[in-house]
Amino acid sequence: MGGPDKIEARLLELTREAGKSYGFDTAHDPNEPVGLFFQESDEGLVLFLVFYTRACRWSLCTGCPLPSTGSLHHVGLRALAKQIDAVFARPDVRARQGEIRKVIVSNQGSVLDEATFSSTALMYLVAQINLQLPQVAALSLETRAEYVDEPELEFLARAMAEGETRTVLEIAIGFEAFDEHIRNHRFRKGLSLAEFERLVDKVVRHDFHLKCYFMQKPVEQMSDEEAVRDIERAIDYLADLVERRGAHIGVHLNPTYAARGTPLGEAFLAGRYVPPQLLDVARAVRRARGKRLRVFVGLNDEGLAVAGGSFLRPGDERLVQELERFNRTGDFAILDAICTA
Repeated sequence: MGGPDKIEARLLELTREAGKSYGFDTAHDPNEPVGLFFQESDEGLVLFLVFYTRACRWSLCTGCPLPSTGSLHHVGLRALAKQIDAVFARPDVRARQGEIRKVIVSNQGSVLDEATFSSTALMYLVAQINLQLPQVAALSLETRAEYVDEPELEFLARAMAEGETRTVLEIAIGFEAFDEHIRNHRFRKGLSLAEFERLVDKVVRHDFHLKCYFMQKPVEQMSDEEAVRDIERAIDYLADLVERRGAHIGVHLNPTYAARGTPLGEAFLAGRYVPPQLLDVARAVRRARGKRLRVFVGLNDEGLAVAGGSFLRPGDERLVQELERFNRTGDFAILDAICTA
């Protein structure tokens, strides 16, 4: 009992230290995942899975509400196995088994952190993907960089090779902002460029892929123009790594929403923060034209925004449709049309 109690106390301490006021979802059925949804991308049909586990142990990111969807307590192997079974029993998943080309695995934290996501459960998930999703070509695991362990990655790669289709392993991490001060001192991500480049070296050695999540305008007192420039700098930096190190890197850009129970949500309610405009998101993404980077624009506020604090605004329906079309096709002419309309 001592170990779990210490982790729980630490989670509560870090949440308070980050100025966040949300609670944890201790009422959730531990045998059911948080949820799943489908995405259309230029990689094909994507199944995005969010499992219910203990909340992210970092929990310091000031604008992130995702730990609130997790448990304060340990969620063990048996419960996770039942969550996995529940995913593959769903009629919508069964109906599209032969179409799914990519699976993204999340627990709103770090899937590769053994203290929150059982390694045995992860192996069980890979086995079920091999058996039930014959067309999967990519498996993406969301994690913090410090939990990426090469022996575990090698074992996962061998396991995925047993599926009917060659499956590439993708490591997906939250980068959030390119500016060092914003990323680590204001948003409190705890990721240095040196640590990130060590991760790049790991994935390159094994010919794995890497995906970087960014948030456009993730902190208050950041102008829309500064937010666009930050994403442009990130794209330039990652494209240079692709060329110099032969890495396969993708960018997933999320417009920031003002989340409940976070300092950013409080700033929005006090009139000190305005979420980014989708037009500016399109402007930032245009920087990737001609670069060997796959780019995807996130368009889901996850139902966690304070009232009126989403980046989705009345009248944005056409922009959303066009950005979704860009996600499916990778056609930069769509962004040109958005930005010059």
